[in-house]
Amino acid sequence: MMKSLKSKNGHLDLFVRFLHGLSLESNQRLLGGLLGRTDKRPETIQRAISNLKEMRSDDSSPERSLNIFHCLTEMNDHSVLQEITEFLKSGKRLSVERHSALAYKLEMSEEVLDELEKYKTSRERRRRLTPAERNCRTAVIPDSGFLDWEVVASALKSDPSNLRELELKGGLLDSEAEQLSSGLKSPNCRLKTLRLRYCKLSEISCAALISALKSNPSHLRDLNLCGNALQDSVVKLLSDLLESPDCRLEALGLEECRLSEISCAALISALKSNPSHLRDLNLSHIALQDSVVKLLSDLLESPDCRLEALRLEACSLSEISCAALISALKSNPSHLRELHLTLIDLQDSVVKLLSDLLESPDCRLEALRLWKCKLSEISWAALISALKSNPSHLRDLSLGYMDSGRKLLSDLLESPDCRVEALELIGCSLPEISCERKLNRSGNKLQGSDVKLLRDLQERPDCRLEALRIDDLTMKAKKRKKCSIA
Repeated sequence: MMKSLKSKNGHLDLFVRFLHGLSLESNQRLLGGLLGRTDKRPETIQRAISNLKEMRSDDSSPERSLNIFHCLTEMNDHSVLQEITEFLKSGKRLSVERHSALAYKLEMSEEVLDELEKYKTSRERRRRLTPAERNCRTAVIPDSGFLDWEVVASALKSDPSNLRELELKGGLLDSEAEQLSSGLKSPNCRLKTLRLRYCKLSEISCAALISALKSNPSHLRDLNLCGNALQDSVVKLLSDLLESPDCRLEALGLEECRLSEISCAALISALKSNPSHLRDLNLSHIALQDSVVKLLSDLLESPDCRLEALRLEACSLSEISCAALISALKSNPSHLRELHLTLIDLQDSVVKLLSDLLESPDCRLEALRLWKCKLSEISWAALISALKSNPSHLRDLSLGYMDSGRKLLSDLLESPDCRVEALELIGCSLPEISCERKLNRSGNKLQGSDVKLLRDLQERPDCRLEALRIDDLTMKAKKRKKCSIA
């Protein structure tokens, strides 16, 4: 055991477990039949168990600690696991070393966990729990500096592989991306969701990851690469993945990916060739040229298109592009559920098309975000009137800097057919408030009468308000003041 603890590659681990397993009575009987006589002394076995427990320390690596627990199990000693169970029941804070015992308990459990987040505290404790990721459906990794990516790759390669969702919230080095790619290309990999937002992926890392996904595309449903600068060569690989007949991708997040016009065109063309699976597309904060929007409009008009969420915030769309997009959505409106056009200047002619879309009896839109769109008084009136004429589906409404249309909005919210559950009003100075499940009024100047209305709203017996957030941006030093009502 001492030699195995000093080993760098773990070549003695299985042999050490085998030797400790010889202490079991069942194995003694087998050896007795082979050798003719065996000598079993309880004090020798107890001394071996005590030695194993003394070898545990916070200085041991997670892999070495796990091997000790395997050996204890081979000797039919479950005291450590029972101790961990009692600690978890008591709610006491586990030591670093006990996190290795917890990892062993979770890894050996027949139950597949959703995720390990509730057990993670310090950086070292998270490192100790890494081996248990093999037995989880979801792995959320706050950064890459402490993690053994071979464990994640092993979880993806294992048969069966339980890992279904992987999210990284930090940088990913080329060497780590290579290890992750080896797991993604495994035929045993069943990963459905891969989120690598703002991971500072290099061109080499991106190419390795996309190539791995391309070799095993049928299970992935959600790919989020937001905040990573994707080169044309990488987008070419991504386009090939999207064009594959085995690709079943339903959500693609590319916000702030700095795509060139060539890359945008290649991506939209790939989606257009295989449109029936995509449900959620995020191209926010990417400058989309008219030629690219033309391709996107063709995709949206396709009878095979089933897109439910389209996010195009701050995309610098021209009036021509906006009109083409809304017209395309209008020609195939029944699937769309969520539309984000924040930070886009919408002309009256475009809002007229949008209003026609919202008034359509086939429109099932549930979420609409339009703040900082510089709408005119005519546009606000047309928009709210359209929502009022077909209010039963809308659940989430975000409006910003509304200079008019207040009465129409109040009429919409007071309508018995209105089903709005979340209302966000930014810089709108609206005193009229109806009773919704969630109301967010950011940057609005609230007078005493407004506060009284809010209080009256809260006290109404039929009020179902679950969350209220008020950000008072007019305070001195621009200090944020938040009020919560539960």
